[in-house]
Amino acid sequence: MPAVDKLLLEEALQDSPQTRSLLSVFEEDAGTLTDYTNQLLQTMQRVYGAQNEMCLATQQLSSQLLAYEKQNFALGKGDEEVISTLQYFANVIDELNVLHTELAKQLADTMVLPLIQFREKDLTEVSTLKDLFLLASNEHDLSMAKHSRLPKKRENEKLKAEIAKEVASARRKQHLSSLQYYSALNALQYRKRTAMLDPILGYTQGQITFLKKGSEMFSRKMDDFLSSVSSMIQRIQKELDTEAEAMRLTQQELLSGSDLLYTPDYDVASPVINRNLIQKAGYLNMRVKTGLVTTSWERLYFFTQGGNLMCQHRGEVAGGLIQDLDNCSVMAVDCEDRRYCFQITAPNGKSSLILQAEGKREYEEWISTINNISRQIYLTDNPEAVAIKLNQTAMEAVTPITSFEKRSESSQPSHVSSETIKPVVQNESHRQPAEEPVHETEPEQLIAPGTPIQFDIVLPASEFQDQNRSSRRTNPFGESEDKTDNSDEEGLHLQQMFVVRFLGSMAINSDQSKKVIFEAMRQVLAARAIHNIFRMTESHLMVTSNNIRLIDPQTQVTRISFDLENITQFAAHQENKRLFGFVVCVPEASGEDSLSAYVLECNTEGEKISYAFSLGKEIAAAQMDPEALAQLISSVPLSNDGRFVLLKDQSEENIRSVNETEALESEA
Repeated sequence: MPAVDKLLLEEALQDSPQTRSLLSVFEEDAGTLTDYTNQLLQTMQRVYGAQNEMCLATQQLSSQLLAYEKQNFALGKGDEEVISTLQYFANVIDELNVLHTELAKQLADTMVLPLIQFREKDLTEVSTLKDLFLLASNEHDLSMAKHSRLPKKRENEKLKAEIAKEVASARRKQHLSSLQYYSALNALQYRKRTAMLDPILGYTQGQITFLKKGSEMFSRKMDDFLSSVSSMIQRIQKELDTEAEAMRLTQQELLSGSDLLYTPDYDVASPVINRNLIQKAGYLNMRVKTGLVTTSWERLYFFTQGGNLMCQHRGEVAGGLIQDLDNCSVMAVDCEDRRYCFQITAPNGKSSLILQAEGKREYEEWISTINNISRQIYLTDNPEAVAIKLNQTAMEAVTPITSFEKRSESSQPSHVSSETIKPVVQNESHRQPAEEPVHETEPEQLIAPGTPIQFDIVLPASEFQDQNRSSRRTNPFGESEDKTDNSDEEGLHLQQMFVVRFLGSMAINSDQSKKVIFEAMRQVLAARAIHNIFRMTESHLMVTSNNIRLIDPQTQVTRISFDLENITQFAAHQENKRLFGFVVCVPEASGEDSLSAYVLECNTEGEKISYAFSLGKEIAAAQMDPEALAQLISSVPLSNDGRFVLLKDQSEENIRSVNETEALESEA
């Protein structure tokens, strides 16, 4: 190592300007060394702090790796391999953390501490000696100034001796301080080299020791493990690349379609409708009541689950039940401000839900799906096949009425429209009245599959003219041409009118049970829903002790009439009280009986019509026995003129409907 510059101690006493100039160079070097040492110490303290932070960080990292297993991931499938790998890594990091802790301690002892000692001992000593040297130099200068001012004459020996003694003491003190100061500066030139090398040597040795121990600890057992982890990462990366490419191709395929896919109701001209669905999901608008008479529409996500219609708001984790679809009815409704609206009504008729679909296809499919679910097709072993079979039967082309039409013409004064549609046979079971047998009857035994349904009653023009000719004409001058009442009304003890709407009629196989009426109701309502037949013509049902008649409320023309003795069964629906049906048995020319079921919807409760039918039959049966008839008539109230039996009071709505002169049409 080359020799270092140094201050000559022999020149300390003389304190020449050359010595002072060289001293200033050493002082400048010491000041620079002090600044650099402070900066280096800050850097090394930062390294030591980083190593301490590394110890804490690796310890926390190990804890976080172990906590992965405890995380409740919503999509945690296939994480078992990752969990086991992370647990192994956590153990490795714990062992590595021990080495980091040892390294931090070694850095503190061999890197930071030596540099602190150099700064506090050597640099502080040089700074202190510098202050003492300057103080001694100032005292020497003052004593020399006093000595120089001694007078030439009348010299005072005593004063001269004191000043000389003071000068000698100051010079000795300056000489001593300069020797110590020069020696410290000379030694600093050597110590600064060792002070710079010792900390970095300790740092390097600590790192080497750390790496050696780590290599000895992990190199053997970690090679195979790291190789397997690398292979796993590469495999996952390949899977990711494959999936990314597949998603890219899927995006291209989806985006390559027509822009019409983004347009609502783009296929309104010729929509492809699947009527065999038993599950459906999508967004619908639901009408909700916001005030006493105000409503609003809310767009929600609806889906079917079994026999339930579920509703889910955006952001919710799961949906909630909004409507039980079993045995419910679905129909199109006309909303003033909306298109594609349909209504779902509960079996009891008390609650309903109005929804709006986005387009015609969605509108048709939702109605078909809900209708399929309401028939409980989803409970069968193969619901898709059952839905396809039933809807194929229901969607067959219009078939002409054969024997059933002939039977109707022979037994009725009116004719039925030629529009017939084969119904959907439902395998639902309803509650059985107490008076019926306990054994179950299959729907196919009550009504033959594929039986046509008549949805309207049309009176021929010839018969309309005949009834007009036979009706009584009123004299404009107030005189009646016929002074007597109509002979048809003579002897009638019961005459009651109800406002009804004709839903449909169909041929049946048996009239031994009222269950055939309920089955006919289900098939008529289901066929109306499938074919979107929702308009019904209103009529007045006149019940007398001899017969029943359906009368046109506008023209007062009898559309259809049956004798009470030919009505074998009649009943109101057990859940929807406004549905009423009856069975007519009319003999044919071949000697066989023609059985038909008629389904009506009434403004009042069906039980009232059923009571009127029952009372009419009792009066008709008692007419052969005057005493029994008188006893029966006396048990019920009569009208003001004493001619007709009075039943329970009708509702105000029913009375208003009877007095209306225009034919009212309602939507199912």
